[in-house]
Amino acid sequence: MHIVVVGLNYRTAPVEVRERFTFAERDLPEALLQLKQTKGIMECVIVATCNRTELYAVVDRHQLCGHYIRNFMEQWFKLPRQQFTNHLYMYEDEQAIDHLFRVTSGLDSMVIGETQILGQVRNAFLLAQEHKTTGTIFNMIFKQAVTVAKRAHSETSIGETAVSVSYAAVELGKRIFGHFGGKTVMILGAGKMSELTAKHLYANGIERVIVVNRTYDRAVELADKFNGVPYSMADAIDRLHEADILISSTGSEGYVLNRKQVAAAMARRKSRPLYMIDIAVPRDLDPAIASVENVFLYDIDDLEGIVESNLELRRQETAKIDSLIAAELDVFRQWYKTLGVVPLIQALQDKAVTIHEETMSSLTKKLPNLDEREMKVIRKLTKSIVNQMMQDPILRIKEMAGEKHSDEAMDMFVKLFALEETITQGKEKLRSASPEPHAVTSTQRVQRNSPSMKVPAVASAIAAAVTH
Repeated sequence: MHIVVVGLNYRTAPVEVRERFTFAERDLPEALLQLKQTKGIMECVIVATCNRTELYAVVDRHQLCGHYIRNFMEQWFKLPRQQFTNHLYMYEDEQAIDHLFRVTSGLDSMVIGETQILGQVRNAFLLAQEHKTTGTIFNMIFKQAVTVAKRAHSETSIGETAVSVSYAAVELGKRIFGHFGGKTVMILGAGKMSELTAKHLYANGIERVIVVNRTYDRAVELADKFNGVPYSMADAIDRLHEADILISSTGSEGYVLNRKQVAAAMARRKSRPLYMIDIAVPRDLDPAIASVENVFLYDIDDLEGIVESNLELRRQETAKIDSLIAAELDVFRQWYKTLGVVPLIQALQDKAVTIHEETMSSLTKKLPNLDEREMKVIRKLTKSIVNQMMQDPILRIKEMAGEKHSDEAMDMFVKLFALEETITQGKEKLRSASPEPHAVTSTQRVQRNSPSMKVPAVASAIAAAVTH
C-alpha cells in the first residue's frame, strides 16, 4: 500500500487554472465515489479550496495510481491532461503525509498560519467518512492532521499576529482601546480596503458605523452592510468628534482632513483618544494631524511594516510546528509498522476461540451431569487460561513488529501458531479484488518522492484488505 496526493495550488497554478478545477459542494459526494471506484484506489479524500485542489488516496501501486488519478481529473473536469499536468504536484508516502500535516497547520497557505484551512480539511475528511471512502489508513492520518494543526495553533503563537493590513489596523486599535465595545468608527470613502477594515472592526465589537462618501448612494450601500449611518463629506466634518476610529481611503488628490479640523474635533471629544488609519495613496490625512494630543495616526506604510514584522514572527514559529509534525510522523510510522500484526492477532484469537468452544463441547459430552452453574465456572476458568496464554505472545509480536527484522518475526509467529491457512485465505481474497497492472507514461514535471513504506510482508495482504 502507498499514500499519494495529486494536486495543484496557488504556487503551481494561476487563478485562471485553479478556477477550472473547483468542485461544487453539491458534487463532492459523487466525485468522492467516482474517485474511490478508480482502479487501484482503496481510500480517498478530496480537499478543495479557492487556493488548492488536492486528491489524497491510499493506493495499491503508486506507479500506476498517479496515472489513474490524472485520468479521473481529465474526465471529471472535461479537460485534456496536456492543459493541466504541468501545474500538478505529486507526493508519495511520508512526503504526502508531511504535506497534509503542513497544509492543515496553515504552513502551506498563502497567509502563513491561517486557521481556515484546518476547518476545510476537517470537513473534507468528515464528508469522505460519511460516504465511506476512507478506511483504516486515512481515518488515522486525517485525525492526526487535525490534532497536529490544533496543537500548532494552541502551542505556538503563529496565529496571534496580524498578517494583513486590515487585521493590523484592528490589532493596533486593540492596543489603543483595549476593546471596541461602545466605540464608533467613521469610514471616509467606500473603497475595498476601507470596507474590509471596517468589517474586521465590526466583527470585533464596534457598535456604530458612520459611512462618508462623495457619492451618497455608495455611502448608503456600504452603511447598510454594517447597520450604519451614511453622510456627505460636509456633514462628516461636523460629526468627526463622534468617531473613536477613522478609516480613510477616498482617492482624493489632496488632504481630506487637516490638523486644524482634527484639533477642533478633539476639543469637543474632551481629549478622548482618536485612532486614525490613512490607507489612501496619495494620503488623505495631513501628517501634521499626528501632533494633535491623543490622536494616533497611521498610514499604509506603518501598517505594512507591522504586517511584515508579524509575518517574520510567524515564519519563526514554523520551526516549532515542523518539530510537532516530525513527532507526529514518528507516531504514524510506529502505528503503521504494527498494522500488519492486527490480522495475525485476530487470527490467533479466532483460533483460540474455536479450540475453546470445541473443548467445551467435548467436556459437555464427557461430563453430562454438570449443572449450568458448574459449566459456567468451568467455561470462565478455561477461557481465562486461554487468554493468559495468548497475552505474552500478542504483546511480544506487537513489540517485534516495530523492530528491524519484523518480517522474520511475523513469519515465525505464523508458523508457531499454525496460522498459514488464515493468511493464505486473506491473500486469495486480496488477489481476486486487485486490478490488473496497466502501463503508464510518467510526466517529468510531476514531483515524485517515494520512500519505502510497506506493511510487513507476511501480513501485507491481510492489512491491505482491512483498509477496504
